[in-house]
Formats: sequence, structure tokens, C-alpha cells
Amino acid sequence: MPLLQQGLTIRAPAMIVTIYGDIVVPRGGVLWMGTLVEICARLGISETLVRTAVSRLVAAEQLVGERDGRRSYYRLASGARTEFAAAARLLYGPQAEADGFLIHHAPGLSDEVARRFRLGRMGPDLYLRPNHPENATLSGLTFSADVMKDGGLLAEYAATLWDLGSFADEYRAMIDLFSPLSAALEQGETLLPADAVSARLLLVQVYRAVLLRDPRLPADALPLDWPGLAARRLFARLYRSLSPLADAHIAARFEGRDGHLPAETAETAARLQSLSLETAD
Repeated sequence: MPLLQQGLTIRAPAMIVTIYGDIVVPRGGVLWMGTLVEICARLGISETLVRTAVSRLVAAEQLVGERDGRRSYYRLASGARTEFAAAARLLYGPQAEADGFLIHHAPGLSDEVARRFRLGRMGPDLYLRPNHPENATLSGLTFSADVMKDGGLLAEYAATLWDLGSFADEYRAMIDLFSPLSAALEQGETLLPADAVSARLLLVQVYRAVLLRDPRLPADALPLDWPGLAARRLFARLYRSLSPLADAHIAARFEGRDGHLPAETAETAARLQSLSLETAD
């Protein structure tokens, strides 16, 4: 585990978001603070940093606190559920090719919103993005677009609208970091159950950081050596490999409002089933 953490900057707020998205939300949505402190301690995050980060997430209306005697519990705030569900669909759901492109005429759109929606800026007030069914709605005019001729130039044009090189570097860094662990597990090596939880959280954290910023362009708009597909397959394979030990440890150690969290729920089973389709030869 220390080898995985070398070179990674693990920030408490982002890791807590990952913990809730991967472990807590599909198991009822509520976690005891003591369990959260325990999880983070194995990742090198102090209790002080955990409590500070939780306070900030509460202030940002991401988490809501509850008390039962001397114990504090935290659940996902209702306003954050849509965002968490969208991220979960990208991480664990089936990957679909974009159906062409959308062109948006959006006067006054801020750079921050354009980044959050993964838009490529074509000109003043004019933006391009791949047409995915889960795309959030933008105000302003929207046109559907397809490449009608000279499609071989699409990848070159896309590279002027999105910083694909930086995304590719992050995908390759993820592959370099987690491929040795995946290979070791395939050769029969094993981890402590608690380390399986930590490894899976780090895997989700690193992959999530780039996936949620990647516009997920159609294949013909990507460079020939695009590493996104290899990163996706590694994520699916390693996540499934780590899950039996990780989920058993979750059931044995992690507590919510009503006692220990379950090892499996309908939602966690659906995630593993969806990922299994991406690891099949």
C-alpha cells in the first residue's frame, strides 16, 4: 500500500467524497465518524484533517450531520445526490459511444461552467461537446452536429479545443501506478482486507479525477495512442479483483446508523456486474 501512495497527493475532502461515493452511498448513505477516521488513517490522513474536511463538506452542503448520543454520523445531503449519481454512472456504469456532437450558443457562459461541462470553445459564445445521453442541459441554443466530410481531420481539430495531452498523461500515470498491483493479484498474491479497501479507494480516486474532466470524445476524435480505453479496462479489472476482500472488510468493520454496513447491496452488485462486461474478452 505505501507504494501506491508514493507520488499521490491525497486530500482529505476529495478522499471523503470518494469514500461516500464508493462505499457509503450504495449501502444506505450514512457513516459513523469513527469509521471515517479509521478509513482515512490507513491512507495517512489524520483525524484532525478528517474533522476539518467534514466540517467544510457540511458547510458546502455536501454532507449532513446527525447525532446519536455521543456518536456523530454523516450522510449525503439531498442536494448532492444528483452529482454523486452522475459520477457513479460514469465510474461504474456501461460506457457508451457519443452520438455525434452538440454545438451550443451560450452567451455569457463562464470559463468555470465551460470546464465543468467539459465544453470545447469553438469561438465567441460558441461551444462543442460530444452528445452523451447524460449531458446536463445548458441554456441557450443547441444544435446537433455530425461530421459530414474530411473526418480524418477531426482528431486534429479536437486537440485544439480540449487539452487531450494532459488527460492522456493522467491516464498513463494511473496505468503505471496500478498495473503492478493488478498483475500481482492475477498471479495469486493477496492483500490484507483493510489494504484492499484502501487500494480500491485510491484506484477510484485517481481514475475519477481524470474521468470527470475527460469529455469522452468519439474514437475518431481521439489520438491513435489514446490510453483512455486501457485505463478503463484496468479500472474495471482491478476494481473487481479488490472487491471480495474489500467488501468483506466493510461488512466486518464499517458502521452506519443501523449497525455494520452490508457487504453487498443491489447497487454494489449492479456496479460489479456492469464492470464485469468490460473485462470479458
